[in-house]
Amino acid sequence: MVYAIAVFAPLVGALISGLLGKAIGDRAAMGASVLGMLIAAFCGPYAFFTLDEPGVVDLGTWIEAGKFHVDWALRYDTLAAAMVAMVSFVSMLIHVYSIGYMAHDACPRYRFFAYLSLFSFAMLMLVSADNLAQLFFGWEGVGLCSYLLIGYWYDRPAACAAAIKAFIVNRIADLPFAVGLALIFLAFGSIEFSSIFPDVTKHGADTYHLFGTNFPMLEVIGFLLFIGAMGKSAQLFLHVWLPDAMEGPTPVSALIHAATMVTAGVFLMARMSPLMEYAPYALTFVTFIGASTALFAATVGCVQNDIKRIIAYSTCSQLGYMFVAAGVGAYQASIFHLITHAFFKALLFLGAGSVIHAMSDEQDIRRMGGLARLIPVTCLVMWIGNLALAGIPPFAGAYSKDAIISAAYLAHTNIGSYAFVCTVLAAFLTAFYSWRLLFMTFHGTSRADHHTLEHVHESPLVMLVPLLLLATGAFFAGMALHGWFIGEAQADFWNHSIFNRPDNTIIPQLEHVPAAVEYAPLIFAAAGILLAWIMYVVRPDLPRTLARHNRRIYFFLLNKWYFDELYDRIFVRPLFWLARYSWRIGDATIIDGVPNGLAALAAGGSREAVKIQTGSLAAYAFVMLIGVVVLVGVFMFFR
Repeated sequence: MVYAIAVFAPLVGALISGLLGKAIGDRAAMGASVLGMLIAAFCGPYAFFTLDEPGVVDLGTWIEAGKFHVDWALRYDTLAAAMVAMVSFVSMLIHVYSIGYMAHDACPRYRFFAYLSLFSFAMLMLVSADNLAQLFFGWEGVGLCSYLLIGYWYDRPAACAAAIKAFIVNRIADLPFAVGLALIFLAFGSIEFSSIFPDVTKHGADTYHLFGTNFPMLEVIGFLLFIGAMGKSAQLFLHVWLPDAMEGPTPVSALIHAATMVTAGVFLMARMSPLMEYAPYALTFVTFIGASTALFAATVGCVQNDIKRIIAYSTCSQLGYMFVAAGVGAYQASIFHLITHAFFKALLFLGAGSVIHAMSDEQDIRRMGGLARLIPVTCLVMWIGNLALAGIPPFAGAYSKDAIISAAYLAHTNIGSYAFVCTVLAAFLTAFYSWRLLFMTFHGTSRADHHTLEHVHESPLVMLVPLLLLATGAFFAGMALHGWFIGEAQADFWNHSIFNRPDNTIIPQLEHVPAAVEYAPLIFAAAGILLAWIMYVVRPDLPRTLARHNRRIYFFLLNKWYFDELYDRIFVRPLFWLARYSWRIGDATIIDGVPNGLAALAAGGSREAVKIQTGSLAAYAFVMLIGVVVLVGVFMFFR
C-alpha cells in the first residue's frame, strides 16, 4: 500500500494543481503539488528500506483483447523500489526548490507545478511497471511532459522550437521501440515480464526474416529496444534535443537530467537484462554507442559558455558511462551510477539555477567570475557537485564511475578496451570542463557589469535547503550504497531483479582490478583539474590564444561537431521542401483547386444565363410558345 501511495501521490497533486489551480490560486496549487511529492518522498524510500520479498501490487485488468492481456500492476522488487525511492526524493527537492525559483515568474505557476508533478508520476509509473505496455505508458508520459515543460515559456520562440525538437526526436526513437514491443509479443505471446523472462532461453534459436536474411530474434529485439533508449537518454546521433532542452526553466532541466526522462533508457536496459544478456551483438552496440557518447559529449562540454549547456553535455556524457556498464553486463554498476548521478547532477543544475537567479538571469560564464564571496553557499555546493562528478574520493562519483571504468576493462574484449579508453579520456575532460566552469564562475576577477553585480544575492532558504540536502547525497551516496549495489552483498540485495548469465562474472571481479586501472580515473581527473587551473587561473589568456591558433578545432567543438547543421542539410531541408511541394500540388492545386474551379465555372455560367433575362413579357411569351411547339413535336414524333 505504501509503495502504491508513493507512485500515485504525485498524480493527485498534479490533478489538483492542474484542474483546480485557476480556482484555488497559485499558492494553494503549489501546496497541493509539493504535498503530493512530500508524501511520495516519504513512502518511496520507506518502501525501499522495508522491502523483504519481491512482489506485485495488482490494481486490476487494464487491457483484454483476445490473447492480448495486460494487467495494471506495480512491480515491487529491488530495482523498481530503488528507482521509486530516488525519483520521489529528488523530484520532491526539485519541487521545493521551484517554489523559490519560480516565485517571480509571470506565467501561472499552478500550470508549471501540475506539469512537474505529472512528469514525476509518469516516471514513477515507468519504473514500477510490471509489463511493457505500462512501461510504454510511462515512457510516452515523460515524453509528453518534457514537451510541456521545455516549452513552458511559450512566448519564447527558442523554447517552443526546443520543445518541438525534443518531441520529434523522441518520437523517431520510439517507433523502433514500439516495433520491439510488438516483436516481443510475437515471440513470447505476452508483454508481461513474468511471462517473458523465464522463457528467454527457449527462444534463443528463434529468427526474424528481414531484408532477405534471417536474424536472431533476441538480437533484433535488443537493437530495437536500445534505439528507443538512445532517444530517451540522448545518446550519440539522437542526442541533439538535449542541449536545446535548456530553454525550459532550470528546475525542469534538473528534473529531466537527474530524476526522470533521460535515465529511462538506462533503466530499460537493466529491467530487460534477462533478454539483453542473450543478445551479445546488441550489447556490443550498446557499449560502442555509450563509450562514443561519453567521449563526444565531454569534448563538446569543454568549450561551451552557457552554464546550463555545460552541465547538459555532462549529463549526456555520464549517460554514456551508464550504457557502457550495461553493454558489458555490469547492470548493477549502471544503476549505481544512475542513483549517485541523480544527486550530484540535480545539485549542479539547481546550483546553476541559484547562480542564474543571483545574476539576474545571466547564463554566460564569460560574464561571471568572483562570485564565491557573494554567494558562498552556492559556491560550496557547486564545488561538492563537481567533486562528485569528477570522481574525486570520497564523493559519490568516485565509487560508481570508477566501477564502470573497471567493468569496461574487465570485459577483456575489443569493444571493452575501446570503452575503457573512451571513459578514461572522458574522465580527464569531465574534470577539465567542471573546473573550467567553477573557476570562470566563482573565482578570479568579475567580468559582470556593475549593474548586475549590485543585485547579486544568495538564494532564499527554500532554494538553499534542497541544495544542501542534495550536496549531502552527493557526498555520502557512493559510500552508503557501494556495498549493496556492487559490493559483496549485491547478489542478495538485487534478489534477481537484475539478471546476469552464469558466465558473466564482471561484478564480483570489480574489487580485483590492477592498481593501474583502479587509479587511472583519479589520475586523469587530477590532470584535468590541474589543466583547468593553469588555463583559467594561472594563465587566463591561454584559452583565447589556443582558440585563435586552432580555430577549426575550436569551432568544430563549439558547434557540437556540426550535428545540427548536418541533420538540417540531410533531413530538415528536404522534408520542408517535400512538405511545400506536397502542399503546392496536393493542397493548393488539387484539394483547393477542384472546388474553386467548379465554383468559377458555375459563376461564369450564371453570369451568361442572367443575360437572357430581359424583363420583356412578349419575349417570355414567345419563348414559352416555342417550348410548347417543341414539346408537341417531340410527342408526335415518338408516338
